[in-house]
Amino acid sequence: MTESDASVVEVVVPGRARDVAGFPVRRSLPSLQRRRVGPFVFFDHMGPVDLPAGEGMDVPPHPHIGLATVTYLFDGEIVHRDSLGSEQVIRPGDVNWMTAGRGIVHSERTPAGPRARGGRVHGLQSWVALPVAEEETAPEFHHHGASSIPEKKQPGAVLRVIAGTAYGLESPVRVFAPTLYVHVALEAGAEMAVDDRHAERAVYVVEGDVEVGGAVRAAGELVVLREGARVTVRARAAANVMLIGGAPLDGDRHVWWNFVSSSRERIERAKTEWRERRFAVVPGDEVEFVALPER
Repeated sequence: MTESDASVVEVVVPGRARDVAGFPVRRSLPSLQRRRVGPFVFFDHMGPVDLPAGEGMDVPPHPHIGLATVTYLFDGEIVHRDSLGSEQVIRPGDVNWMTAGRGIVHSERTPAGPRARGGRVHGLQSWVALPVAEEETAPEFHHHGASSIPEKKQPGAVLRVIAGTAYGLESPVRVFAPTLYVHVALEAGAEMAVDDRHAERAVYVVEGDVEVGGAVRAAGELVVLREGARVTVRARAAANVMLIGGAPLDGDRHVWWNFVSSSRERIERAKTEWRERRFAVVPGDEVEFVALPER
């Protein structure tokens, strides 16, 4: 079958500009066009932004339930702190996976050294909804250094399996359901076939122009693929793309602020607990408090 846009692409979601604690992001999920892809219910592209000396990213302590956050950087450094007492600097190629489960609080800030020097920050933060049976699991935090992430090289391309399975590789990151999360660096003119062993898949263009389904896709676009379609990504110039997806979720999810749950009542309880300051605090970052949004 000839690969064409209509035969392989379900929908294209443009990233929408957002501001997170004064930091520019492009948000692809959730959107009106698509609420989720596999277990991914939230997808933010941070930057790239060049920060002057003395300035940094400051996302103050905020709560989560019912999800796992995944942080992956291309440039810069961020220090993660959470209510479990974790404190970890993440650098390009590393993976931070934080399971919120029944409740966790964390902050993300530029470390002192990079803040003093200034520099570029560029990365992705996504949320993976937990299966219903795991929504109230105990919170955990795991850091995986860049050298532990499996990669595969092929002509003109380097593929890194951040979480889940793809291309015969399996990430050491613990996941709760079949997951596809791969960083692909492509040289100009290179192409690669998208792994087709996951039911739901999408291609996110981080940098560069690529062809998907015979059409050119620009940075910031999330291209959701049809189930079972055989798809090739071709780079018109050097490009970075992400493959995301996995098994469909086991039911609908409600997303309100930083809370994800299969139950509206559970989200209401989390709102009350945060408003009444019944979540645990973040050691070393106890001062700031983010008020519950009006809506």
